[in-house]
Amino acid sequence: MNNIPTMTKNLLIVNFLAFVATWVLELRGIDLTSMLGLHFFMAKDFHLFQFITYMFLHGGFTHIFFNMFALWMFGAVIERVWGPKKFLFYYISCGVGAGIVQEIAQYVNYLSVGLAAYDHVNLGGTLMLTDDYLNLWTTIGASGAVYAILLAFGMTFPNERLFIIPFPFPIKAKWLVVGYIAIELFSALSGPGDGVAHTAHLGGMLFGFIMIRYWRKHPGNGGSFGRSRGQEFFDNMKRKYDERKRYASDHQRRRWADEPDDPEPPKKPKRANQEEIDAILDKIRKSGYDSLTKEEKKKLFEQSQEN
Repeated sequence: MNNIPTMTKNLLIVNFLAFVATWVLELRGIDLTSMLGLHFFMAKDFHLFQFITYMFLHGGFTHIFFNMFALWMFGAVIERVWGPKKFLFYYISCGVGAGIVQEIAQYVNYLSVGLAAYDHVNLGGTLMLTDDYLNLWTTIGASGAVYAILLAFGMTFPNERLFIIPFPFPIKAKWLVVGYIAIELFSALSGPGDGVAHTAHLGGMLFGFIMIRYWRKHPGNGGSFGRSRGQEFFDNMKRKYDERKRYASDHQRRRWADEPDDPEPPKKPKRANQEEIDAILDKIRKSGYDSLTKEEKKKLFEQSQEN
C-alpha cells in the first residue's frame, strides 16, 4: 500500500469501508443502497447528493473487487502522471457524468414504456404502485469512474501492451479500450435485464474523453491542478537537456567555422550517451519518474550537473 499514490489509496480505502458499512448496517436493518444509491430522478427517494454517494457503494464482493482492482492497476499510473488533484477531479466528474447518462437512459426507457399512463405495474402477477416501482431504479458502483480511468490510460499510453485473461498474448491499451466500448455498447443496445448499468459505463468514458480532449487543446487549464514531483523533475530535466544540446551544437558549429583547414575535424559528441539519456526520458514519459532504477536516476542527475 505504501507504493500506491495518495489519492488512489484513499479511494480504495473509502470504497472498501463503504462496502463493509453496507454489509454491517444491512444486518441491523439499515439499507445504505436505498439511502445513498442513485435513484431515478422522478422517484420519490431521489436526491442530488446521490450523484456522488452512489459511486462508493457496491452490490457484492465481485463487483467491488474488479472495480478496485482496475482502479489500483490503472489509477495509480494516471495519478502519477496527472497529480492527485487533477486525478481526483477527473474521477469524481466522470462518476457524476456516468450517473447523468444513466438517468437519461432511464428516462428514455420510462417514456418508451409509457409508465406515465399507469398507476400500477404488473410484476409477475403482483401489482406494484408505479411510484414504488420507479424507486427500484437504483444505480450503485464506481464502474463509470473506473471505465473513465481505463480510457485515460488508453489515451495516455495507447501502445502499452497488457496481458488480459484469457488471452495468451499482449494487447495494446488502445485496442483494449476499443474492445470495452464495443462490448458495453452492444450490451446497452441489447436492452436491460442483466442488472448492469452499461450506459453508466459508457457515460463515464464519454465524459472522460471530452475532458481529456479539452485539456489537450487547453493545456494551461489541465495544468492548473498541479503535477507530481516526478513529472516536474522530468519537465525541468528535459528543458535543461535540450538547452545543453542546443548550446553544444552551436559551439561545435562555431569551432568548425573557425578551423576550416583542420585535417582532423572535431569529434562528434558521443551518441551512446545521448541515446541512453533519450531512452531514460522516453521511459519517464511512458511510465513516470518513479519507474526509473537508481542507476537511471543517478545518470539523469549527473547529466543535469554537467556544464
